[in-house]
Amino acid sequence: MLKGLSRAGLGEIGNDEQFIELASKYGFQTVDVDAKGVIAHFGGAAQALEFLQQKEVTIGSIGLSVDWRSTDELFLAGLSGLVVDAEAAVALGCTRCCTYVLPSVDMNAAHFMVLATKRLRLCAQILGAFGIRLGLEFVGPHHLRTQWKNPFIWSMEDTLDWIDAIGEPNVGLLFDSYHWYTNGSNVADIEKLRADQIVHVHINDAPDVPIAEVMDGERLFTGEGVIDLAGFLRGLHAINYLGPVAQEILAPAATDSPEELVARSQAGFTKVFKAAGLE
Repeated sequence: MLKGLSRAGLGEIGNDEQFIELASKYGFQTVDVDAKGVIAHFGGAAQALEFLQQKEVTIGSIGLSVDWRSTDELFLAGLSGLVVDAEAAVALGCTRCCTYVLPSVDMNAAHFMVLATKRLRLCAQILGAFGIRLGLEFVGPHHLRTQWKNPFIWSMEDTLDWIDAIGEPNVGLLFDSYHWYTNGSNVADIEKLRADQIVHVHINDAPDVPIAEVMDGERLFTGEGVIDLAGFLRGLHAINYLGPVAQEILAPAATDSPEELVARSQAGFTKVFKAAGLE
């Protein structure tokens, strides 16, 4: 598995070059960024790729920029941008694109499912033409299940069923330790998966409160909470998942400097990977 970072929880970390520099300095192998933005910053794909190679960092995933949750007009307007995003990702060697699925919606849930299935299928087909996989992240915290009018889906099992309905071979899970935990899942649930069902992984930790009271925006740094992250990693290792495991900390703004936060991230990764027997 590849240790990775997203910008979430790291404060005002600066431009992409500074982010990649810090990730490299503290031993992270991947970063989740906008590939198009990285190319623009360096003035071209060749220059950006050269810098990434010098720092021994790759791009773990890009985000799905298309608005697939609202109107047909907005969705269709974003498809040309998705092609541009895919071209940039491929130029930098990135083969993953991810989006999240909220567990409740204001629209009638059945109608939303039909619309979203068609839209995500088309996104997957466009990405697939570039050799890019699409990861769907189920979102588990209980408070979000009633945040909007109608319940939707929030479990791994339901998301896998939906992926089957979308019916494109390049669609899989963005598997997040926080959502695994807030679903009350265990290591055996991970071991039921195949590695090829997982596109990307997020890792973070949770406070010691009842699972039903865990809030999405109160995540802790890796290894600083109560989630069995050693078990989480052992489960992924058991199914031979070899891709990125990227920290994503959705939490109130920290007062430490970005470098202090990346160092804290490194310490957390070291702790849980050692506990899992993986280093």
